[in-house]
Amino acid sequence: MRRPLRPEEQKVWALVAGTVHPLPGRAAPKTPTPEEKAVEVPARIDPAAIAPAAPKPRARIGVEGIEPNRRHRIVRERDPIGARLDLHGLDQDRARAVLESFLQRAWDEGCRSVLVITGKGVQGDGILRRRTPEWLGAAHLSHIVAGISEAGRRHGGAGALYVALKRKGR
Repeated sequence: MRRPLRPEEQKVWALVAGTVHPLPGRAAPKTPTPEEKAVEVPARIDPAAIAPAAPKPRARIGVEGIEPNRRHRIVRERDPIGARLDLHGLDQDRARAVLESFLQRAWDEGCRSVLVITGKGVQGDGILRRRTPEWLGAAHLSHIVAGISEAGRRHGGAGALYVALKRKGR
């Protein structure tokens, strides 16, 4: 939310704006008339009138990609893929449950990267292919998943994902 400019700030802005010239073929910006400027602003807002907003829990928007060097090691099989999961033939609910238990088990076993095969779907836009990155970005998996990236061609290409796992705490 922007606050309105104070009169002294408006004067300074007018001086700065007066030194700027529009690009060729562009019109000069419209300056507000005194009638438009005459908006009444309360001198002070009563703090009791504003209820304090409860802090929002931090939602995890998504999972970052795997670091390029680490991804390169996984593709070249210098960093071993600890486990593989194939989600072909599963519906969304079952696929999500299987994925979450698979990740937990792989992380418990100390795997650092896994391969999740989703398939491409009928026309290359399968529901599992689209939804799997969302599921991996869930808040309850944030202590397990470090990053995701599309798999290399030899591991399934666009129909599979590399999932980098975080180190297990001691």
